[in-house]
Amino acid sequence: MNKLLGFICVFCLTININAQKIKTSQDSTKVFYDKVFKSLEVAYLHKKDFDWKKLKAETFKNLETTKDFKSSLKEVKILLEKIGADHSKVTYQGKNYGPSVEISWENFSKQWMTKFATKPQFEAKVLDEKYGYVLMPNISFEDFSSENVHRIAQPLYDKLAELKTNNKLEGWIVDLRFNTGGNSAPMLLALYDLLGDNVVWGTLDGDKKLVNSIKLNKGVYDQGEKKPSYIKPNGELADKSKVTVIIGGLTASSGEVTALAFKGRLNTIFIGEKTLGKTTSNMVVTLPFDARMPLSIGYDCDRNGNYYEQIIPDIVISKLDNFDDLLQDRNIQEAIQFFTKK
Repeated sequence: MNKLLGFICVFCLTININAQKIKTSQDSTKVFYDKVFKSLEVAYLHKKDFDWKKLKAETFKNLETTKDFKSSLKEVKILLEKIGADHSKVTYQGKNYGPSVEISWENFSKQWMTKFATKPQFEAKVLDEKYGYVLMPNISFEDFSSENVHRIAQPLYDKLAELKTNNKLEGWIVDLRFNTGGNSAPMLLALYDLLGDNVVWGTLDGDKKLVNSIKLNKGVYDQGEKKPSYIKPNGELADKSKVTVIIGGLTASSGEVTALAFKGRLNTIFIGEKTLGKTTSNMVVTLPFDARMPLSIGYDCDRNGNYYEQIIPDIVISKLDNFDDLLQDRNIQEAIQFFTKK
């Protein structure tokens, strides 16, 4: 009898623990998705285009069949796809949940694919003793403090400043072919000498009206913050020098912002292929359980307030890359023609 009672007690305890787990998981899921929907309703670029009450009801109905919080995250992808939020995702425990980006890899040259596989890093060097070459890759990090941005940007800027000081350069090539995005602040700070003291880009609202302008001023990245990120400039600006910006099919997001910063600049041309088209401004929403969600809140624009769904090059060059010998790269050759043209 005592054994039977003991079994019944253990059995009941197991049921109660499992029920508590289910309840806790359901509570976690509700808390999480409540915050997701609140963020979308308040800040999403296209928030006026959707019936949020209906979407929320549909989503929570689907969530009833999920066994735990982690498995519920598959619903994020479905939700973001429904609202066309293709520049947004949820990051949780190192994994991304959101719309997938379809890339047609056959559109890229073998040279490009080989270089891309090496995860290209920042490069700054002189070509043919006359031309500055800067490969600006994607730069991603989670610490957005001005101190950390400065720590990342200053060494990159210093390499460019050294090229500028030690050489008589006839032009600069800014190569963004591998820049898939990240954070534009250190990219633009590194390129400060070429951009000068100017508005470099901005944000438009859903009606394409300007709501914010970002400036470079004496090495400070001014976007209206109390403590802006910065670099310590060295020597004269090169903001009147000829610049060629090379773009490609995987130039995206902050890579496109970096390209946009040169739109409207004198003595500048764009060479390569049209960019991917992730030209929306994102804010990072902090979600429960240490999750994050980059959320599109506006359109990116150039210094003159112009929006580009994709950035189209002035001179189209397709699949003629050469990273083994840059002087044999057709994009570089076109850049040099621009530099030498009187």
